Amino acid sequence: MSGRVLVTGGAGFIGSHIAEAYLRGGWEVVVLDDLSRGKERNVPKGARFVQADIRSPEARQVLATGGFTVLNHHAAQIDVRVSVDEPALDASINVAGFVNLLDGAGAGGVRRVVFASSGGVIYGDPEVIPTPETAPKMPVSPYGVSKLAGEYYLRALAALRGFEGIAMRYANVFGPRQDPKSEAGVVSIFTSRLLVDKPLTVFGNGKQTRDYVFVKDVARANVLASTVPVPSDGELDAPAFNIATSKERDVLTLAEAVGRVLGKKPELEFAPPRAGELFRSSLDIGKARRVLGWSPEVVFDDGLRDLVEWFRKEGT
Repeated sequence: MSGRVLVTGGAGFIGSHIAEAYLRGGWEVVVLDDLSRGKERNVPKGARFVQADIRSPEARQVLATGGFTVLNHHAAQIDVRVSVDEPALDASINVAGFVNLLDGAGAGGVRRVVFASSGGVIYGDPEVIPTPETAPKMPVSPYGVSKLAGEYYLRALAALRGFEGIAMRYANVFGPRQDPKSEAGVVSIFTSRLLVDKPLTVFGNGKQTRDYVFVKDVARANVLASTVPVPSDGELDAPAFNIATSKERDVLTLAEAVGRVLGKKPELEFAPPRAGELFRSSLDIGKARRVLGWSPEVVFDDGLRDLVEWFRKEGT
């Protein structure tokens, strides 16, 4: 199955890969992005581009009149530190902006909304690792709260407006086009710094873990989530999927891996831990395997090599 899809944030890191995956699958693709973080050159050939803020009447109108089958929502404020410093800004983009789009989707007869949530933050510091979708939701940052609120709005407005909603709870996504200037992408930061022989900053003791999943695997999961039957038993977690690898990797091990791929020994500088950050995170992907027929295919070091190659060609 294919159709017409609006990818918000489609000029950004994850969204541009998703737009490409839809095009490969035979979809008609429109990208909406305000270019506050994304770059127009990331919009794939074959996709139509609309520049607009997701909070704007224009963005709502695009959905209300565009004849879209699917809204794939990836435009967001993505930085945990920004959410801690400016929680109202975070909420205005991640909550009010998303609700504006959902209202437009309902008016435009969109059949399905695929929402970029975050398994890395909505579970807080979980007791069970790898963490299943049914784990308690205890976000420790305003960013995590905004993503969880988005899931609740998706559930409520799907029922009220007649579309289906799926939440994609990502682990830490990495790969080409990730902004090394963003605090949200430690793999990209480490790679870009080591390429020019700068030291790597490690916050805390470096033992905090994350689950790193390659962006092209994430893109493939989004296309699958656009067509599979949506599980529905009335629970928040029914139409939610962890998209991850179920493997933990600590920051020190990550630094070693980047050094190994680049053939360099990284110099580490330690700094105090940062507010709002988790100590451990890894997600159970059993449900994505069963329902979406999805599992990660890209080996971590191979994904790193793709990222390094991109930096050498185009990275800034």
